[in-house]
Amino acid sequence: MPRSIEDPITTNTNNIAGFLNMLVAARDAKVKRFVYAASSSTYGDHPDLPKVEDKIGKPLSPYAVTKLVNELYADVFARTYGFKTIGLRYFNIFGRRQDPDGAYAAVIPKWISSLIKDEPVYINGDGETSRDFCYIDNTAQMNVLAATSENPEAVNQVYNVAVGDRTTLNQLYEALRVNLAVQFPHLVDATPNYRDFRAGDVRHSLADISKAKTLLGYAPAFRIGEGLEEAMAWYVGNEETGDGRQEKGKSKGGKG
Repeated sequence: MPRSIEDPITTNTNNIAGFLNMLVAARDAKVKRFVYAASSSTYGDHPDLPKVEDKIGKPLSPYAVTKLVNELYADVFARTYGFKTIGLRYFNIFGRRQDPDGAYAAVIPKWISSLIKDEPVYINGDGETSRDFCYIDNTAQMNVLAATSENPEAVNQVYNVAVGDRTTLNQLYEALRVNLAVQFPHLVDATPNYRDFRAGDVRHSLADISKAKTLLGYAPAFRIGEGLEEAMAWYVGNEETGDGRQEKGKSKGGKG
């Protein structure tokens, strides 16, 4: 999202022109079903919680605009060419093999890395911004269901990929700190650093997953606490390898 605000033209080229190229190529190759990554950013400024697939607001970033256009193109291809698509509106996905480095790293691996290194952890705003954090195993389940479902009503749809729980950034920070303090005593009294809200951020995010349950048989097995518990050993081990991070990630590829 921040990168799209800095460079909307490149975002548009990749996410809209690139997406259309893939749709055309898949249609021409007679692909049976096209499952694509949509985004919870499509909900934009719509105030309702939880987020229901057929109620969206105005996009809050160029990135969100492109993800909305992806859905529109997929719908047009379904209506015009009879091309079967399913869009998955991913919420905040986390889990093993998630890169903590870079300016746009996801919040959980980035914070874990900073906490272990005793570096400042920054929270944008007052920390009461909330997200629906979805563990990677739930996401993998949805991907497989979207690709293989034999329910004719399940295609040419978009679905929320989440767990239906809302966690504030303050709650997330505390959960990470408590989990890590057992191994890293310097975190017993650690506190975050607060700064200005980030432009384009949605204040609250919570998904309604009833559509995915009904049409695809989705049954998420991990809530945020269970996901963190399972993934924490990988996050810590990956961080402690230092320069060997990539090598270790490859050696454990079968776990991801």
